[in-house]
Amino acid sequence: MDTTFWDDADRLLIRYGPSFTPRVIERASGAYVFDRQGTPILDFTSGQMSSILGHAHPDIVSTVSSAVASLDHLFSGMLSAPVLGLAGRLAETLPAPLGKTMLLSTGAEANEAAIKLAKLFTGRYEIVSFDRSWHGMTQGAASATFSAGRRGYGPPTPGNLALPSPNAYRSPFRAPDGSYDWEAELAYGFALVDQQSAGSLAACLVEPILSSGGILELPPGYLRRLKEMCEERGMLLILDEAQTGLGRTGDMYAFERDGVTPDILTLSKTLGAGLPLAAVVTSAEIEQICHDRGFLFYTTHVSDPLAAAVGLTVLDVIERERLVARAARLGAQLTERLMALRDSYDVVGDIRGRGLLQGLELVTDKETKAPADALGNAVTAACLERGLHMNIVQLPGMGGIFRIAPPLTIGEDDLHAGVDILEASLKAVLDGQSFASA
Repeated sequence: MDTTFWDDADRLLIRYGPSFTPRVIERASGAYVFDRQGTPILDFTSGQMSSILGHAHPDIVSTVSSAVASLDHLFSGMLSAPVLGLAGRLAETLPAPLGKTMLLSTGAEANEAAIKLAKLFTGRYEIVSFDRSWHGMTQGAASATFSAGRRGYGPPTPGNLALPSPNAYRSPFRAPDGSYDWEAELAYGFALVDQQSAGSLAACLVEPILSSGGILELPPGYLRRLKEMCEERGMLLILDEAQTGLGRTGDMYAFERDGVTPDILTLSKTLGAGLPLAAVVTSAEIEQICHDRGFLFYTTHVSDPLAAAVGLTVLDVIERERLVARAARLGAQLTERLMALRDSYDVVGDIRGRGLLQGLELVTDKETKAPADALGNAVTAACLERGLHMNIVQLPGMGGIFRIAPPLTIGEDDLHAGVDILEASLKAVLDGQSFASA
């Protein structure tokens, strides 16, 4: 039966990325997905890094069932109570002056809207982002995405400039004692930006932790200095918290650690807990000026009531179940386990991230730090054989970086079981037991 399924998939579907996971998924519940044979697979990616409440959370099921039967979708010029309610709840969780919200469907769409707001507000058009960035696949967001997908599609939107990503493990910028000198790197990066700029710098769009770029965390102090450098140039700071927002890092928002408030915040993935929901949040000043200048972002699913009702439920569950603190506590346990792997295996080069968004980088040699793409692929396959779904960064030369992002609701036993499977799979591959089949 599965052979027919995959033959039909080859015949009917447009392939849009790396190969599909070789299991046909029938259902999902909690921290597990189940294939056609009923095999439980522990989901260490929360779906596409989105299902922070796990799969089929009863509150989400109840909300969707109720909303789809009463108020699911409206004309884009109509408003409903769930939309206003979610905007109000988001404002309560955020520092001033962030308080004006627009609800959309995807992270790319939210970043697209944020870029347009920044351009309209500043009257400029240049957007700066990291050279390992991923902000979406629509035109403006894709043009600000430097990690992949730039070739073969014609010219990207003019005015997109790159900063070096703050990779503490691999950066050549080093202080005399060998430590990572992110301040020199950031200054160098902006010197290049200034040199390339046509005098129209509008905004800097970044993730507090680059996820697709390899779980690269901004060092303490980096975000504050970045905001200062933006202000010096009259630029807005846009933070893309698609994956880091709503508790995953152990703070409600990742930027809270640094005490820095962005000019525009974009949310998606975690806000819908697996359903398509995104938000752009900015200040009343920016919203007013953009409105006066005719801001237009009129889309089919803007302000959809069903999605807004789901977002409200997500915030309710996060508060009721104290999931932010839980992510911090479980994240500390995850870090301890992963650090133990780093200390025990020569091929585990680096551990990084925060809370329940962490990365493990495999290398062929700790001295040279040579990427271990083939080893990473083999360990991924071995994990799946043992009932664990892991996601590996698919960027060239970065195929040995695992992105670990289980649901915030995952049980402690399941969290540790997942790390146990990861270690068993790594050991099996290194022992030559399953490398050939990968």
